Amino acid sequence: MIKIKSWPNQAKLSHVLFLSLLLLPAFILTSAYAAGPTSAEYGVVLNLSGKQRMLTQKMSKEIMLVALNVEAEKNLGNLQKTSSLFDKTLKGLRNGSSDLGLPPTSSKRILRQLDKIDGIWAKFYPVVQEVINNKAVSKDNIAFIAENNLPLLKNMNKAVGLYEKDAKKGGLKASPGLAATINLSGKQRMLTQKMSKEFLFVAAGHDVENNKLSLLETYTLFERTLKGLLDGDDTLGLPGTKPQHIRDQLGMVSGLWTKFKPIVEVGADYKTATISADKINELANTNLPLLKEMNKAVKMYEKEAAK
Repeated sequence: MIKIKSWPNQAKLSHVLFLSLLLLPAFILTSAYAAGPTSAEYGVVLNLSGKQRMLTQKMSKEIMLVALNVEAEKNLGNLQKTSSLFDKTLKGLRNGSSDLGLPPTSSKRILRQLDKIDGIWAKFYPVVQEVINNKAVSKDNIAFIAENNLPLLKNMNKAVGLYEKDAKKGGLKASPGLAATINLSGKQRMLTQKMSKEFLFVAAGHDVENNKLSLLETYTLFERTLKGLLDGDDTLGLPGTKPQHIRDQLGMVSGLWTKFKPIVEVGADYKTATISADKINELANTNLPLLKEMNKAVKMYEKEAAK
């Protein structure tokens, strides 16, 4: 009788099948991302990459509040949370994050841009941590933040622009105006913190004339974009907002802006020689409500992208 040696082959076959089943989820995941992010995922990517711009300015603002001894303990705690979130989101944009709802980035040109941001952040983050650990802000810290916060912001902004271009070609290609709207509404969050930071640099007497000019430009852009989000602005690429619930939310932002604008106007005024402690406290107490209500509007736009 001839014995057929089939068991080794069957064992190999079983091993291959086992490995195939083991690798199947990864294959499905990879295939899904190879097809590109969905509209909903593009909404999250544009929202959170845009939010990173705001976090660069929020960290800088919090450092300046500590430097001016405005609720120092509270702002050190805020600084810890803000910097940790920036770090987590930066990693999530590159590698994906189920916690944040971010798919990994596959675009080589965006990955190259994230490399640039990583390089700046590798120098910026240790200074932030130094402030947190020392519970104080030195003149060298202020000089470093003043010099490096804008390169971090600008390079993050470039990444958002690249994500927006991909979104227009990908999951949001049927609604390119919505991609621009999510981008610029997200940028509004950053502008609330940028103008606050510039105001505080003026209050601290750091590079006063340049910060006054920047503050004027920042709040002028915020105001124009807010109007464009509501009713459209061809130059900014904004089609205007039709859903009434989002218009109502933008109305809420407009109401807060009418109270916030006079504060930053004082900081930008060339006649202003010094800024009182009362004005500094007023800005410290009113910038976050403006940021939070603007953030709610961005979330609404993100939900529109998911439809």
